[in-house]
Amino acid sequence: MRNYLFIIFFSLIGFSALAQNSASATVNSRATVIDPIQIDKTVDLDFGNIISAYNPGQVILSPDGSRVAYGVQVSNAIPGTVNPAEAIVTHGNNNYSITLPDQFTLYNQENPNQVLIIDRFTVQPQQGNITDIIKIGGTLNLEANQTSGFYTNSSGFNVTVSYN
Repeated sequence: MRNYLFIIFFSLIGFSALAQNSASATVNSRATVIDPIQIDKTVDLDFGNIISAYNPGQVILSPDGSRVAYGVQVSNAIPGTVNPAEAIVTHGNNNYSITLPDQFTLYNQENPNQVLIIDRFTVQPQQGNITDIIKIGGTLNLEANQTSGFYTNSSGFNVTVSYN
């Protein structure tokens, strides 16, 4: 019986001596460096002239530059400057996303306690190969009997683009 165990023991040692202890493979590596995404503003968002009303209202400015008023009136005779915001996005033909704020506050230049809120931003990209032109609209919310004056906010709102 001992002889059998002795033979089995040495047989197992013999097999393990023939087993491969390591292996290797050659792995190639590579990287592609792409340009950082970039955005440059070309036009500011401007809702134009709006006539205050006894009731609250809204002016919706679409990315195509058209505007519609609800509860207030826009002046067709003296429209003022009406522009969707515009920016150029350089993306090198890579996919990206656009992030806009939930809302943005404009302050009356003469009376900073009087404000207008812009919300429901909309964006429309005009796609190119390595650059896009994005146009941004939004909804301007007016209170009843909104105080007349020039409303602005010099800090501006952020439009963020990032690769997907």
